Amino acid sequence: MQLLSPVPGVVRAVADVPDPVFAQEIVGPGLAVEPSRTQTQDVVAPADGVVGALHPHAFALELGDGRTVLVHLGIDTVALRGSGFTLHVEAGQHVRAGQRVLTWSPLDVGLAGLSTLCPVVALQADPSAVRPLVAPGASVAAGEALLDWVD
Repeated sequence: MQLLSPVPGVVRAVADVPDPVFAQEIVGPGLAVEPSRTQTQDVVAPADGVVGALHPHAFALELGDGRTVLVHLGIDTVALRGSGFTLHVEAGQHVRAGQRVLTWSPLDVGLAGLSTLCPVVALQADPSAVRPLVAPGASVAAGEALLDWVD
């Protein structure tokens, strides 16, 4: 199964995320994307699935085979209390890969002094089952293949 990049930007190693929960892969392996610094940016679903946990700054997609992928927009963005984020889906809704899930402002998050890095994590996955399809430092478009998650 391929996981798509939820945002356009530059791929970074998850170890570069300034949060030990992500950097040490405590919640699972993945990659991060440093988004383009635009005022308004759509965030798309990285795969087909059902929206599980849903917050203005993060969401989890249940992929229907026991796997879940987490997308977190920036680090410590929970402190913004939803300001600058607009949800376009509801918890329990089925979404398709590439479908708009929410809109945010990476520019405003950066101006607030917060990291805009967006971890994309295969929750509780075996690290050997998740392979990057894009090398850190490369640019990706939203909806472009980012990770391969094998059984």
